[in-house]
Amino acid sequence: MNTPEIVHYASVSGRSVDEGSKRTPGVRVASAHSPTLRDRPIGAILLDAGLIELADVERIVARQRENKLRFGDAAVSLGLVNTADLRAALAYQFDYPVLAPGSSRISREVLAAYDSAHPVLDDIRSLRNQLLLRWLTAEGQCNRVIAIASPDSGDGRSFVAANLAVTFSQMGQRTLLVDADLRRPRMHQLFGLDDRAGLSAMLADRNVRDAQHRIEGLHDLTVIPVGGLPPNPQDLLSRDSFAELLATLSTGYDAIVVDTPAASSSPEASVIATRARGCVVVARQGYTRLDALATLGQDLEELGVSIIGSIYCRH
Repeated sequence: MNTPEIVHYASVSGRSVDEGSKRTPGVRVASAHSPTLRDRPIGAILLDAGLIELADVERIVARQRENKLRFGDAAVSLGLVNTADLRAALAYQFDYPVLAPGSSRISREVLAAYDSAHPVLDDIRSLRNQLLLRWLTAEGQCNRVIAIASPDSGDGRSFVAANLAVTFSQMGQRTLLVDADLRRPRMHQLFGLDDRAGLSAMLADRNVRDAQHRIEGLHDLTVIPVGGLPPNPQDLLSRDSFAELLATLSTGYDAIVVDTPAASSSPEASVIATRARGCVVVARQGYTRLDALATLGQDLEELGVSIIGSIYCRH
């Protein structure tokens, strides 16, 4: 996997948004807004997870004292656990849900699900915090929906949408990720989901079951994949039923992140952003065409969409 490197992110400022084989530690979000440090030491968590044995503890403590290390770092230095195991245990200790490598069908491209320390995620989380303050909880507003848009396929739009949604859920925000790219959907692949039922059927007014997928191990994250590819994506997304669906879903979630199709090749991106009212624009260094990016920004502003953030990726 070629992981995008985020070299710049920005958020709205200066104006109102109204204007614009081992067991892995289980995880649970106990607080709606901030992680809570658990009372149990990291050694006990590693033991309970089956990552170390009682016979290993004396060796780890000796290495810890000799080299003035933390218990977990001492265990890693002895080769008893690896870095990923330790990070999973720390995530459990801090009530911060991450998955152990190989424990889920979720793609490793969803970095936030596996590696809380990855440098790319610092910018994703910074953007998340700005969106939370300036859009989702802005005073006097009732915003829940954020569209993720970019001019072309390959800009990194789905990567940003998936990881942004995971980071919202890791804060304890009830988060819904909606794949609204009815032409080239990716969320079912990124999250290893059955996509027989999804957004397309919901918009076609069909009685749909199991369209919303709770993601195991990421307890505050739900994903709606596209489902079957419809012959009329623009018509489906232009219906009032799409706006009504978003309004209904907004009553059950704190944040709704919507992935969109490439704006330069399909008109639905602008339609989705208009329904969401707020949009994050994604561009990729050396790939995204500046004229297409400028056109997208102008189109969104003319439609009254608030561009509430941007991400500039480098592959």
